[in-house]
Amino acid sequence: MIRKNFALVICAVLLVLSQAQRLAAQEPEKSEKTEKEAKPADAKQSPEAPAPKEESSVTDHSIKIGGQIIGYKATASTTLIKDDKGEPTASIFSIAYTRSDAKDEGKKDKDNNNTRDLSQRPIAFVYNGGPGSSSIWLHMGAFGPRRVITADASPTPPPPFKMVDNAECLLDKTDLVFIDPVGTGFSRAVGKAKDKDFWGIDQDVKSLAQFVATYVNRNGRWNSPKFLIGESYGTFRSAALGNYLQQHNGMYFNGIVLISSVLDLGTISFPPGNDMPYVFYLPSYAATAAYHKMLQSPPADLNAFLVEARQFASTEYAGALMKGDGISSAEKADIAKKVSRFTGLSEDYLVKADLRVNLPQFMVELQRSRKLSTGRLDARFSGPATDLLAEYADYDPQSTAVEGAFVAAFNGYVREDLKFGKDLIYNTLSEDANRQWDWKRTGHEREYGFPGAPNVEPDLVEALVTNPHLHVEVENGLYDLATPFLATEYTMGHLGLPENLQQNIKLQYYDAGHMMYLHEADLAKLKANIAMFLDDATKQ
Repeated sequence: MIRKNFALVICAVLLVLSQAQRLAAQEPEKSEKTEKEAKPADAKQSPEAPAPKEESSVTDHSIKIGGQIIGYKATASTTLIKDDKGEPTASIFSIAYTRSDAKDEGKKDKDNNNTRDLSQRPIAFVYNGGPGSSSIWLHMGAFGPRRVITADASPTPPPPFKMVDNAECLLDKTDLVFIDPVGTGFSRAVGKAKDKDFWGIDQDVKSLAQFVATYVNRNGRWNSPKFLIGESYGTFRSAALGNYLQQHNGMYFNGIVLISSVLDLGTISFPPGNDMPYVFYLPSYAATAAYHKMLQSPPADLNAFLVEARQFASTEYAGALMKGDGISSAEKADIAKKVSRFTGLSEDYLVKADLRVNLPQFMVELQRSRKLSTGRLDARFSGPATDLLAEYADYDPQSTAVEGAFVAAFNGYVREDLKFGKDLIYNTLSEDANRQWDWKRTGHEREYGFPGAPNVEPDLVEALVTNPHLHVEVENGLYDLATPFLATEYTMGHLGLPENLQQNIKLQYYDAGHMMYLHEADLAKLKANIAMFLDDATKQ
């Protein structure tokens, strides 16, 4: 039956084709003139989009750091990255600061004067995270030559905002290249590409790897000591990017600085059935509760209190959570009392929460009696609670307290001081990138089991094993509720590295949050720690 129907269909098709041929044969031949006359006289072909071009603005400046005047060039520019066919796919915006008066004592000119040799001067590539964030936070808050002044642990007053020379700028130790990933800042897809083509773990790494390689090639920096400095998702990026550049480009790095680090996103998520994040967050909850004086017995020594909180979280608390539904009412009440001592949350609330309080719940519950919500990126910040009956916090008081100052300061600075982007819109944060991010990876399947939360721990391990001289420094804020310090300690202690490579990783701590540089004392401490790290990783 099937063959018969198929034969009938074939016959019908052939009949239609033969009729079409006969009709075509009866039509007069179309001359070139006839075809031209058939087109409207005013018809025009749509012009092709102009080929994307790179743009650049170079300005000269100077700054005083540590008692010395340093001259430097600021290069605000776009760099085209291309596909395998050589077609441009994206224009990546960056701002590079290169010291123009650096001296190399080992080189002399014909008059026996010292000359500078950029080819051996350290260079650091810097970015923030998100994903979907531009680099203005580290740029205008921590390491750039100019920074914006914000209020400490409170909302910054409205314009005019104050900009100052940044005495903690890293230019005395390294040249700096601040990078905005595609879809952020002035960076965008070009040609036939779309911004979303670059929104994913691997896509992001490949585009930034091409940018870094292009910059190094064009500026003769292959022999420079090289560093990656990233914050938040930027640390996740750095682990994968550093390893990618080593494996695919043979570009080895001296060091990677992880500011407010997360390499395993499962450590900061709260999926049903996973108790580990509750363990990781408890010491950060304890630090926050102590800061806001929400504890019945305030600790005399915060660091000693946090050592105790770590111990309790990883032993007695973790053991109780592991019992799940099998925990007795008496034991649950006992653990709730102990958790309350560390977190400031009521025993009744903790029992009702089954001993498990996720981050948005903690943010809104801790200071509910004061009608305040607690900050996420920096728990020292508080803001008005918009709904006193809410179960979850609906905004981050730290973000709203400083965003306006950073955005205004950078937009004025890049146009007025650096002479770039006068008529362009600078995209500080891309919510579309964050929502549409592709968390899948190609060629990174786990050896056993099913894929879990995105994790770049294997990338960092491979980078360290491949390059045993690679050093890593991790900067942790005690009041950081976005990337809690115990989760980072757990991650760094479970990489499975040989003992000699474990020594390549160093952790530092600050009395502030995710953006510890918002606290001026910790900004100076951050600069000192990273400066020492750069020196040590360069001398090895």
